[in-house]
Amino acid sequence: MIAASQRRIGPVLAKLAKRPARWSRSVDRAANRGLERAHPALLHAGRWSRAQATRVSVWVGPWLRPLAARFFRGLAVGERWMRRAAGAAVRGATRVSAIVTPQRAIGAVIVAAGVCLVASQFLDYRAVEIGQPSYSGLSSITRPPTTDVQTAGEAHAYLLVPLGLLAILFGVLATGRDRRRLGLIVAALGLVAVAAILLIDLPSGLDEGAQTSRFAGATAVLEDGFYAELAAAAGLVLAGLLYYARPCRIRTNSSGRAASARRRRPRRPASSRATVARRA
Repeated sequence: MIAASQRRIGPVLAKLAKRPARWSRSVDRAANRGLERAHPALLHAGRWSRAQATRVSVWVGPWLRPLAARFFRGLAVGERWMRRAAGAAVRGATRVSAIVTPQRAIGAVIVAAGVCLVASQFLDYRAVEIGQPSYSGLSSITRPPTTDVQTAGEAHAYLLVPLGLLAILFGVLATGRDRRRLGLIVAALGLVAVAAILLIDLPSGLDEGAQTSRFAGATAVLEDGFYAELAAAAGLVLAGLLYYARPCRIRTNSSGRAASARRRRPRRPASSRATVARRA
């Protein structure tokens, strides 16, 4: 019985395996017949499209040629103007680079930082907000009332004003001759300003003082003046160190100068007339 069942299953599996091959062959034959029938129609449509394209080009060509010529002429004019503008920009940048040197630029940054430091001394740097916990759930536009508002200079008796004026003076001197020691002096002034801000202004700015006994929920907050003077002092430190380091200054040794002189020297011709005559 086992042998009979095996004989019956084998032919069935063989027939099932041959069916996909027969289906694929029938599909291929049908596709080939369809392509053979559609081939003449496709050729006729291609010929008709070529003829129509030729007729359209003959009719539209006289109208499109002047427009295309004007379009490409406009492109040529635009290219010329762009090249002129690029050349003018290069010449202008070269002239500006000869005037605005890295040394003068860093000196201008020192002057700007000194001006910002002096101006920040007359801004409000701290205040005491009354009832701040009650305003925590409201929008940012609604702020609690403030009292005991002080400027930045009141905390340290306007000590940073002369430091800022000295920084402005040294920045003006730095734009002239090459004085690398001025960078260290400016950085030292900036460090003194940072120390005064962090050691004097910060503790006194966060101290509520007697306002806690007078008002409920009094909290000391730092205003924009504190961050302005801190940023100006940090700018002085960075600008002074940058002026002392001078990364844009490139020193050329004697071999580099000799190589650049050889490159600028006009080259001699490969052979003179007498050498050519002798070779001939």
